[in-house]
Amino acid sequence: MADIGLSALAGQRPSAQRVWGWMVRGEVGLAIGVIGIIILLILPIPAFLLDVLLSLSITSAVLILMTALLIKKPLEFSAFPTVLLVTTLFRLGLNLASTRLILTHGHEGAHGAGQIIKAFGELMMGGNYIIGVIVFAILVIVNFVVVTKGSGRIAEVAARFTLDSMPGKQMAIDADLSSGLIDQEEAKKRRKELEQESTFFGAMDGASKFVRGDAVAGLIIVAINIVGGFLIGVLQHKIPAGEAATTYTLMTIGDGLVSQVPALIISIAAGFLVSKAGVEGSANKALVVQLAMNPISLGMVSALSGVIALIPAMPKLPFLVLAVAAGFLAWRRTVQENAPEVVLETTAPVEQEEEPISNALAIDDVKIELGYGLLALINDLDGRKLTDQIRALRKTLAADFGFVMPPVRILDNMRLATQGYAIRIKEMECGAGEVRIGSLMAMDPRGGQVELPGDHVREPAFGLPATWIDEALKEEATFRGYTIVDPATVLTTHLTEILKDNMSDLLSYAEVQKLLKDLGPEQKKLADDVVPAIVTGTSLQRVLQALLRERVSIRDLPTILEGVAEAAPHTASITQLVEAVRARLGRQLCWANRGDDGALPIVTLSPDWEVAFSEALVGQGEDKQLAMAPSKLQEFIRGVREAFERAALAGDQPVLLTSPQIRPFVRSIIERFRGQTVVMSQNEVHPKARLKTVGQV
Repeated sequence: MADIGLSALAGQRPSAQRVWGWMVRGEVGLAIGVIGIIILLILPIPAFLLDVLLSLSITSAVLILMTALLIKKPLEFSAFPTVLLVTTLFRLGLNLASTRLILTHGHEGAHGAGQIIKAFGELMMGGNYIIGVIVFAILVIVNFVVVTKGSGRIAEVAARFTLDSMPGKQMAIDADLSSGLIDQEEAKKRRKELEQESTFFGAMDGASKFVRGDAVAGLIIVAINIVGGFLIGVLQHKIPAGEAATTYTLMTIGDGLVSQVPALIISIAAGFLVSKAGVEGSANKALVVQLAMNPISLGMVSALSGVIALIPAMPKLPFLVLAVAAGFLAWRRTVQENAPEVVLETTAPVEQEEEPISNALAIDDVKIELGYGLLALINDLDGRKLTDQIRALRKTLAADFGFVMPPVRILDNMRLATQGYAIRIKEMECGAGEVRIGSLMAMDPRGGQVELPGDHVREPAFGLPATWIDEALKEEATFRGYTIVDPATVLTTHLTEILKDNMSDLLSYAEVQKLLKDLGPEQKKLADDVVPAIVTGTSLQRVLQALLRERVSIRDLPTILEGVAEAAPHTASITQLVEAVRARLGRQLCWANRGDDGALPIVTLSPDWEVAFSEALVGQGEDKQLAMAPSKLQEFIRGVREAFERAALAGDQPVLLTSPQIRPFVRSIIERFRGQTVVMSQNEVHPKARLKTVGQV
């Protein structure tokens, strides 16, 4: 029955409950408040309602000040510019409402504009309206000249420097992200905070102008009220001049003080807020930590206070109290700093949480270890160049080869040479070298030795002759046509080649699943039909790894899936699947290996070698293997080297063209001594590709 009654009651008054829900919503309340401020500017209000609104103005100002004092970071009070605008409009509305009451009911006495205005006027004036005018003027000067102007200047400078430093901070976030120091979520959070910071200080710069205008408006309103009230009282209500001056001045100064006290409080809050940049913690903790924690400073304050107390005619008690208090604090801080560390034993000691042993099993996919002398590459503004280049490298490799390389972790290793570095893939060292901070690497494009004074070395990525020269020789080296490379670029180039050589190892099963998951909705059905219905995820991973091992981009993943789906029903051999996929990627292969003239330069395999390789295949079906005599292999290797060296002298970078049956076996031999050479089969040549034969093996 109770449930039925409640349901019936709820059903009878749904509109009332809905209206009440709207009323308590914050945005509706704010809208009503702004409309109320506009009403204050238009319609008259009674004195008792003015008292209520003035008390609300004072208490809200105190609340704003306490909030500004107790927050830890300025961004925690990001709504302050809006609050400043609303409170300023609220005070101006109250000023207009009080002015209307003063001029309308001032002849009735000092209580005509409400009790709060009367109380402020009597308290501050002390029976003398000249004193009230002076006190009011001082409050306005303090607010306008000192607090508002100072906080406005701080906000202006903070806004300017925040906007100027945004590109550098963005680069620092991207650098930390690319080097693996932070993840994507942390980077997004930092970018959001940076955007909020720039918006906040920009808004504070503009909002500080509201307080300045409020102070000027307060002066004008006071002058109008005094002059207008005096004239109305004397001319219209026939009040004696002295009584009119006293009454209207009392109410006007009281009105001005009621408005200026909250304005001063909010101006102080704005000053605390904009001057808090770079200080963590609430204001009291920050001040205590930075002012009262140095015993030497406290000792100097104690000594100076004691000396001032000894000056004749100087009041001794205040300075002696300060001297004793500061001296006590200095002594206490000194004792705390020099006290030995005491370990307290408890009956139930708290067990420290140990790091899980499983964490020791974690492996960094890519890691750069730097010697002590190379830490400058990552510690300052110039050092960001290394992390910036690594970030750009990861983006370039993702575009060229179709998957995002793992983050590169950078750390120091004191066991390395001072200016040495080591590059590790899955914790195994794959390359090492040395770079010279403050020097430049010069290389002759023709492959000769650089004829400049310096340290002659071998370039770590390709083993070419190079020389570390002084930066002062940069112009001369450029004039001679040498290639000039800075230390960060040398390291990044070496990293690039190592990553290209190890891309297949970096493509994990998880990365393959991520690639499939990131496919567009049009290709999603294709991926679901192929994996795992036709091939397993592991088989697809091995196919992609085989392509990357020959530096073939897997960016066109839908075409690769189509090739696998077509060949998988007829063979389970990974080699045959790879050959089928490569045939599908013929357009891409021809485009990637074209020459400057747009033609595909090729070195063909002679018919004799085609027959020799075909006859050297032993086994049946998918189990064929190459069994060629070592002397024959040496002859083949020699022929390949001679053919490609002749092509290189002519300025060409050709591919080796073979028949489809022997291409995998020819490639398996060539990759051992000339890994960068591309081996293509005749099935992989696109029909519209223009061929240019530059040699024959």
